[in-house]
Amino acid sequence: MMRAVAAREVRWILGDPVARFLLFGVPVIAFAVLGFTFSSAVVRGLDVVAVDMDNTATSRLFIQTVAAAPGITIAERGNDLGAAASAIRAGHAIAAIFLPPEFAKDLLAGRAPRPVLFINTQFFTPGNNAGKSIRDAMSAASEAVSPASRVAGERAPGAGLVPEEYVLANPALNYAQFLLRAVLPTVLHVVIAISAGYAVGSEFRRRSMREWWDLSGRNIATALVGKLLPYYVVLMLMFVLMVGILDVWLGVSFRGNAVLTAVAATLLIIAYQMIGCLMQLLARNMAVGLSLTGIIVSPAFGFAGVGFPVLAMQDFPRAWGAILPLRWYIQILFDQATRGAALYFTAEPFAILCGITLVLASLVWLRFRSLARHGVTLPEEAEPMIEPATPGVAGTFVAEWRRVLADRAVFSLFVLAPVLYAFFYPQPYLGQIVRKIPIAVVDQDRSELGRALIQALEAHDNISVVLRASSYREAQDAILSRRAFAIMGIPPDTEKNVLKGVTARLPVYADSTYFILFNRSLQGILESVQAYATDALAHGARTEGAGVQAVTRAREPVELVQVPLFNPTASYASYVVPAAFVLILHQTLLMGAAMLGGVAFERGGLTARHARASAWAILGQGLTHWTLYVPAMLLYFVVMPRVYGFSTLGSFWALAALSVPFILATSFLGQALGLLFRHRETAVLIVLASSLPQFFLVGVSWPAEALPGLLRQARELLPSVNAIDGIVRVNQMGASLFEVRPDWLRLWVLTLLYFAAAMAISQLRAVRAPVGARAV
Repeated sequence: MMRAVAAREVRWILGDPVARFLLFGVPVIAFAVLGFTFSSAVVRGLDVVAVDMDNTATSRLFIQTVAAAPGITIAERGNDLGAAASAIRAGHAIAAIFLPPEFAKDLLAGRAPRPVLFINTQFFTPGNNAGKSIRDAMSAASEAVSPASRVAGERAPGAGLVPEEYVLANPALNYAQFLLRAVLPTVLHVVIAISAGYAVGSEFRRRSMREWWDLSGRNIATALVGKLLPYYVVLMLMFVLMVGILDVWLGVSFRGNAVLTAVAATLLIIAYQMIGCLMQLLARNMAVGLSLTGIIVSPAFGFAGVGFPVLAMQDFPRAWGAILPLRWYIQILFDQATRGAALYFTAEPFAILCGITLVLASLVWLRFRSLARHGVTLPEEAEPMIEPATPGVAGTFVAEWRRVLADRAVFSLFVLAPVLYAFFYPQPYLGQIVRKIPIAVVDQDRSELGRALIQALEAHDNISVVLRASSYREAQDAILSRRAFAIMGIPPDTEKNVLKGVTARLPVYADSTYFILFNRSLQGILESVQAYATDALAHGARTEGAGVQAVTRAREPVELVQVPLFNPTASYASYVVPAAFVLILHQTLLMGAAMLGGVAFERGGLTARHARASAWAILGQGLTHWTLYVPAMLLYFVVMPRVYGFSTLGSFWALAALSVPFILATSFLGQALGLLFRHRETAVLIVLASSLPQFFLVGVSWPAEALPGLLRQARELLPSVNAIDGIVRVNQMGASLFEVRPDWLRLWVLTLLYFAAAMAISQLRAVRAPVGARAV
């Protein structure tokens, strides 16, 4: 009987184009897009503005050194800081370097000039990368030019402490190894859940629930296993493909136990198949069930603790993330694939994943049994009807409002989903800044210097010394068990070497499995050592005294002042949430507009579809969608930034001007897609399955400068790309509409393009209708 159920499901998959595309097309396309997205492990092409107010041979040498730094280029040479600030707001540059007047004179006289580095930290990753390249270039140039650094040499007194950095787990700091290893299974977990939901939900709408139940011999286990087994086989093949992309194409090595990882992948598939089934069995409406599934799986990447670490989350996101199978699978995957940890270090997340899977399977079984006891009856649905034509923009406008209010699935997407996501999506990131990262110290010197160093580490806000290990093995076990994320060693005779004037080297081992934890912990350790060294230089004297200042200038002949712009606290929430809000509006509107096309076809066939496809109808429906989304725009870009404490520097009218072409372009794209679909849920399936690749294409989490040329051009077809760039620059950075006019103009071009596309598809469908148009 199980074989008969499985064979029936295979025939359904082979005969249904949406099921085939969902299982085979979406993962392969997403993998290809993400593979090319992260194929460049190093971010290059970041534009910088140089403002040289000194204009001497020395200052020009510094600018040339910055221009030669890897990853950045001098795009403009501004005459004043106002022009540089405008270039950063408009997106022409990610950072600016300012050399003050008499820079060369002060440098050659040993007076430590203070150039200023302005970094756009609203765009987190490119800003940080550009800032590091400029700092390194300025340091190299100052050491080469400054006479103080040349003559000081070994005679310059100092603490003699030099931290030596060692990167654990991902020594090349490869973004593909970090992000792609987590992103690919996250894409699959969305496909797993919605494909299972589609399989079960189709029994309520298009197939026969009773036929499925009778074919299984009225056995719940047989019915579920037989139905889901074909999907499991295909999805396991996609996991194999994922391994091939990482190991063969991108050369990301796998260091752990392959069998344990494969078993964890099986548990992940079963767990999310159960979630997809459970939502359908609870809702007994495919579109509503898929929407509920999307609410669970779409934001799961944030709750999994990859982008923003779990230890910095507040109580609710920690608790919600803990019941999501994805978090524990990612932890197992990173422990095995990246760290190569022993099996007992992975026992806890593996046991939790097993428990969650068992609980979800039990809930599905209980719900199925409840339905079976009532004879697997279906909820009553209204008879399909042909909607009357409503010619003209005004008539279409009113009719579209009525459709949205009358259909609960569409109403949920247009109205309820934006409200829910406004509060739910930002939760993982509201910790804002990662503080008190646990680290271990191996003090083999056991001297006064060692104790003072540990006190300096404890005083830094980034880190917290949670373990004073007796050996490096004990400290390494703490990293593998996730009790610590970095180690600082104090070798024997460190104090003795410092007192003798011999350089003492402090090994620092930082775990790069999670990049934010790596960067913040390493920064905390290095700054703590530097603070102790500066204090040791003073020997009780005032730090602003002449002797201490002379030594400091010998070590740092140029005092680079860093000014973070627009996101001064480097808050992760301020960086990612405003852009994600735009993407949420884009996706919910796209799904809703396309779903309405499927609803029209279900209720009125080709007649109803053609009634929605005239020029006036498309325009009227677009205006309806704009009025529906004005409250959501106000909620996302006026109310919620103030609730969460994000910067709101921009003009309300500039935001309004951007919202018009953004919403219309998205609506027209959704309407064009809706003319291709025969079923309302098709839009939800396709948009949900492609949501994560879209997030990395829009240039927020991964800089657009790092995308391959063709992919960078193709992404411009998404209205969300220019909308995110324009709205974030206006609202968070205070840009004027004039400064973001390229984004505004491109959105209007997309508006016209997708309006024309909807018209063209309508005409093609009308021509093919007599022969029998094919839709999905």
